[in-house]
Amino acid sequence: MSTVAPRNARDGDREFDVVLYGATGFTGRQAVAYFARHAPAGLRWAVAGRDPHRLQGVALRNGAPPWIACAADDREGLARLAARTRVVLTTVGPYARLGQALVEACVAERTHYVDITGETPWVRGLVDRLHAAAERTGTRIVPCCGYDSVPSDLGTHIAVQHLRATHGTGCVQVKAFHRGKGGLNGGTAASLLEILRTGQATALRDPVLLNPPGMRGGDRPEAEADPLFPHWDRDARALAVPFVMGPINTRVVRRSAALAEATGHGYGPGFRYREYWKAEGPLALAEAAGLTWGQWTLPLLAALPPVRRALERLLPAPGEGPSEATMDAGWFRCELIAEGEDGRRIRVTLEDRGDPGNRATVKMLCESALALAVDGDTLPGAPTLGGVLTPATAFGLVLSRRLEAAGMRFRIEDPLP
Repeated sequence: MSTVAPRNARDGDREFDVVLYGATGFTGRQAVAYFARHAPAGLRWAVAGRDPHRLQGVALRNGAPPWIACAADDREGLARLAARTRVVLTTVGPYARLGQALVEACVAERTHYVDITGETPWVRGLVDRLHAAAERTGTRIVPCCGYDSVPSDLGTHIAVQHLRATHGTGCVQVKAFHRGKGGLNGGTAASLLEILRTGQATALRDPVLLNPPGMRGGDRPEAEADPLFPHWDRDARALAVPFVMGPINTRVVRRSAALAEATGHGYGPGFRYREYWKAEGPLALAEAAGLTWGQWTLPLLAALPPVRRALERLLPAPGEGPSEATMDAGWFRCELIAEGEDGRRIRVTLEDRGDPGNRATVKMLCESALALAVDGDTLPGAPTLGGVLTPATAFGLVLSRRLEAAGMRFRIEDPLP
């Protein structure tokens, strides 16, 4: 079993290595169970949340780690929590409504942070308000560490690194194709409804929403515009369909590319990234038509208050989610086709068993937190890199190695068959 790496002087007064905030929620309970099974020997971790009675129950069912009761709007309590730990992992959303104070506390206390938000307009606000402060202190604030957007972001990073290391060429474009099966939990549903309720959907349409100032695609950000219609892709040999998570994942990957370029390690000249759902098999046409129609009409209908109220009744409530059987039967596959400057093409595939929005997301989130707690000295830019980062820029290949050791499968095909 692995053990915790030596701590530096900055961490000497911290009581914990990782605190799991939101431990009594649907995803939080899964994260606690994951830590109980996989935390390395010697790791000092604790659980936290609003309700002390429920926290005690979760702790007792998972090896009795210490617990900390603190509400999401208790700024003083959150500051004390952040000051006690080196890393905060949080599953408490919607993040735009419930997550701001915790991130601010982590930046103020120089505590690294990971979450599973897909609320990119909120992340844009973090960049504007907190990136500079976190950058100065070497504090890593890393949103989007679940299914959105680790496979897309990390897979692209792997492709870029392979092209550079193996062939000495930059990468000019990546196309990602997703397939999978899973269920929806109440936290994800609540985040979706929050975006619709607050009008953040308008910001979501900006293809370079998360790029740093001055790195927004020059005069042609439309070159990164989201696809609107299905088309046949000869590389994927399938119908490429607009993907519901594309407006989240593409913004994260583009931020990674922009941050890499700003440090002199750009992905490649004029790098472009697109993302699709891969419709294949005898029902591919029907699947493509249904997904495209749904993505066109749902935002329009959900803008109507009666429709939103109906969705609130139909979708899972916070704390609820798929059954164990549904989560166990889930799976995902993300294929990324990358093209080098010299025209060669390769394919990187990430896949795993388990519901992508729950089982896989929990694995990605927990391994991201463990990378900060255990592998700090080997992370990209260690020990000084900080800011509002992405999974690729914060963890790099350290995270791919952790995920592979945890059962996720990675494959590189070079050249593309």
